[in-house]
Amino acid sequence: MSATEATRARPSWWRRRRTREAGLAALFLAPSVVVFGAFFFYPIGRIVYLGFFQQNQTRTRQRWVGTEQYVEVLTGDEFREGLSITVRYVLYTVPAGLVLGVLLAVAANRRLRGIKIFHTIFASTVATSVAVASIVWLVLINPTVGYLEVDWLRDPDRALFGVALSSIWQNLGLTFIIVLAGLQAIPEEINEAATVDGMSPTRRFFTVTLPMLSPTLLFLVVVLTVFAFQAFAQIDILTNGGPAGSTETLVFKIFQQQQGGAVGEGSVMAVGLFVITFLVALGQFLLLERRVHYGSDRA
Repeated sequence: MSATEATRARPSWWRRRRTREAGLAALFLAPSVVVFGAFFFYPIGRIVYLGFFQQNQTRTRQRWVGTEQYVEVLTGDEFREGLSITVRYVLYTVPAGLVLGVLLAVAANRRLRGIKIFHTIFASTVATSVAVASIVWLVLINPTVGYLEVDWLRDPDRALFGVALSSIWQNLGLTFIIVLAGLQAIPEEINEAATVDGMSPTRRFFTVTLPMLSPTLLFLVVVLTVFAFQAFAQIDILTNGGPAGSTETLVFKIFQQQQGGAVGEGSVMAVGLFVITFLVALGQFLLLERRVHYGSDRA
């Protein structure tokens, strides 16, 4: 008897049950489908669609140009320059933020009286908005009234690093909380066994703690990288893309394109940024997954 004949031969109550289960599953999935459709799939489709058109300055008319605009924009100097600045911003923020968060979490992962106060202080930046963090660092590195009295934000060679400092500081609380939770999830017996074996604290950290913490670090690398690729508000507040365009990331360039009649070009840049971010995140998962230790379930 074939599979189709076997299905037809089953009792009617079984088929009705399967129908009810399918309807119930569709009912539970409907809110997610609606939300994703309205706030993700439709905007992405709309942006891809706009990339095939060129608009006039008043946005009253548009002309079909097809894939020619995609090729021209994605291979142009403007897109490459924005991508280069964005990659530098990622390199400034992600490694430094990850290392500082791990160091703070390791230092605070102790059973001491009053340690919760330091937990609160280290995690406090997670409640700080991008605008507040940017203003704080605008005051700190102001050459006239700042505490550091440096002129980084007006120096084309250092402006991007000055902006990156605000992002590193703002994301430090999130990194600290997640790493601290990962450290506290490591069984004490493992560290005790390593101590009995005569391992020094440094060796114990690199051979025991860090491998056990690798799933947490993988998650943070992906999240911080996505945050860096999407950076805009801190650049808009601190430098407005200057000096001399040295801090114009891809997101900032996309924003500039929306001010005139270059909506099509901005849409193409947005599609390019989405694809690059997706490929970078996917590559991180595929490459770093091999070095991630998930516990005793993997031999």
